[in-house]
Amino acid sequence: MDEKISLKAVDEYSAAFSSKVAESFFSKKQKISGSEILNLCATRQINLFVIRELLKAWRLETAKYKSPYFDYEATEVKEALTNFQNVLSNHISIAQDHFLPLLKKGVSLTVYLIVDPYDFYSDTLDKYGNGTLRLADLKNEVKYTKINQRPLEKLIEKLENKNLQTIGGNEAFALLDQILEEVNFTPEDVDPYVAQLSEVVPLQIEKLYEKKQQPKEKPKATNTPRPIINEQLQKEPVATIGDDFQKIPYLKNRLTINQKFMFTKILFNGDFDLFNNAISHIDTLNSLDEATSYLDAHYSNWDRESEEYEEFIELVTNRFS
Repeated sequence: MDEKISLKAVDEYSAAFSSKVAESFFSKKQKISGSEILNLCATRQINLFVIRELLKAWRLETAKYKSPYFDYEATEVKEALTNFQNVLSNHISIAQDHFLPLLKKGVSLTVYLIVDPYDFYSDTLDKYGNGTLRLADLKNEVKYTKINQRPLEKLIEKLENKNLQTIGGNEAFALLDQILEEVNFTPEDVDPYVAQLSEVVPLQIEKLYEKKQQPKEKPKATNTPRPIINEQLQKEPVATIGDDFQKIPYLKNRLTINQKFMFTKILFNGDFDLFNNAISHIDTLNSLDEATSYLDAHYSNWDRESEEYEEFIELVTNRFS
């Protein structure tokens, strides 16, 4: 797929799925318990994300416990609140109207994680942006993630090995970037999950992607075939002295994690190994002409109208300018 995920399409599917599941369950019962949530859907990841959302709600409520009269930071008080949470978690009781939004969120996150794990990782870390990411918060995020979870688990391991309780959001991105290369991560096969979800509401993966706008028809000048990638590279302006400051020594060291996610998904069919090998090979070449020949030979089927293609070509050009 070379299109981008449509959040609207994911939302619509999640709404249909959660409504059907909720109607079936609540036709027999007034409220749902914690143990029933854990066994609600055949796709276990949905159930776990619902539980995670409940625990987030609990943490938000306890964060409001502030008083000029009582010390909520005292060790004994914190321990008592933790025990209270454990007891309360065994007495979950939610009516349909309050449960439906939680279930919809769980379905939405699950679909997103299955079909687009790279952006799921990016969004997980992007919550912290340029701020500080707490190891405890990341653990809470990852604890209930069971599909495509390996890179995030490895990130936690690295932070623990470094004895880091906090890390900058951008530093976390850089670490995850290294991990994706180290583990040669390839997303899990989507077909079994799609089949499982489709037992409740039919899911067609192609409908979860934004429809590409058809480019305006260009006048036909000639029937002579033209090199696809080389043509685009030749459009780049001639380098000047000032352009030296924009030169990229090695692509591998300059690509952001978002770019790697994007290029892997759009240009390399989600295959991180294929992407990584291509970048490594380009970095061994000596000139733009060599890079052009390599890309023309191996990736002439890329969509020249896509923004991802144009950005990638610009980076390759700057690599050798």
